[in-house]
Amino acid sequence: MVENKIYLYLDDVRTPLDPTWQVVRNYNQFVAHITLHGLDQYECISFDHDLGEEAMKEYYRNVKPKSFINYDNISEKTGMDCARWLVDESYRKGIKLPITYVHSANPVGAENIINYINNYYKSQGVSEKCVAVKVEHTFMGTLTEDQKTRRIAIMNGDL
Repeated sequence: MVENKIYLYLDDVRTPLDPTWQVVRNYNQFVAHITLHGLDQYECISFDHDLGEEAMKEYYRNVKPKSFINYDNISEKTGMDCARWLVDESYRKGIKLPITYVHSANPVGAENIINYINNYYKSQGVSEKCVAVKVEHTFMGTLTEDQKTRRIAIMNGDL
């Protein structure tokens, strides 16, 4: 890993085991972190797609059985919204994107983020760089017991 550059990990429930990563849990934290430090200070950003319960419900309602996302069913901002903001920030400020990864378990959401960022790279004359990766992590360590219970209920189709 490059010293003095920031490695940013966007995920609402997972925390990478490697302490080099700085973690943000939602869209507002993502935007605030990059705004505070400046886009040129980042070496790598890794995206999750589903950043809350509504996105998780959509995963079980449409993505898993139908391989389709209806973003109208998701009230909170997703990793896709973060990717859009990041591309806009890069374009407006003329700052090249850092290395971008997607670690999301949602295959449709991951593909949407990868394609969006890679289309931006192509428009800038840069070869594709955004890829899917696996980052070793803990799971649900940051959630309260109530949040964990609700997430399990969503996975079981009870909510």
